[in-house]
Amino acid sequence: MCKIVKRGYFDSDKRDFNDASILKLYQAGYDLYFLLNQGYPMKGAITFVGNHYLLSERQRLALMRGISSDKNIENRKQKEIKCNFQNRVVHIDAFNTIITLEVALSQSLLLQCMDGTIRDLAALRGSYRIIDKTPLAIMHIGEALEQYQIKKAVFYLDAPVSNSGTLKKKILELLEAFSYEIEVNVIHDVDRTLQELENVITSDAIILDNCKSWINLNKKIEQTVKNCVIDFKNNIK
Repeated sequence: MCKIVKRGYFDSDKRDFNDASILKLYQAGYDLYFLLNQGYPMKGAITFVGNHYLLSERQRLALMRGISSDKNIENRKQKEIKCNFQNRVVHIDAFNTIITLEVALSQSLLLQCMDGTIRDLAALRGSYRIIDKTPLAIMHIGEALEQYQIKKAVFYLDAPVSNSGTLKKKILELLEAFSYEIEVNVIHDVDRTLQELENVITSDAIILDNCKSWINLNKKIEQTVKNCVIDFKNNIK
């Protein structure tokens, strides 16, 4: 029997993201949002705000992933594709997308970010292993792409991350029955590759800022899963 794993779950989240802590986080988020709009760099701004509100590392990470400047939000919004997916070739940031869905399926904490993306706090830092949620996460991706009627899905996996080869085999195995073409590439520097492409599926902020166009697939899939979501999108500004 496969061991049940809660991807992205931390015992400290009960303290860091209870009702009172979330209200404080929204206040800190507003201050961070203001500083970013004044041109302050994220690193310095998050240190200032985090120290002022005495935030934990997890809370600071949530702010860094959830809060964006108006300039970045508008840039990402303009490049987002929301319809007419038929016959497109899509390029998928595989670890980014699969891990967020594993977190959603684990009922762990998710962030609804100011740019409209769904992000997680899993913070695996180059280490990955397949868990009991992985096959279902992959199938959610496969079914969503089938509904989009795409022509081809190209997955990109980071070669330095552990078990990337095993995950490649799992993706090919589970998605072979769908009507669109499947390709899985295990490469170095996935981020740089995706920054040059269009029809990118990711929530990575740097990729979104630089790619030609993107699709918010995780937002579509996450809507079917009930989670504890920190909603920066509707509670900042």
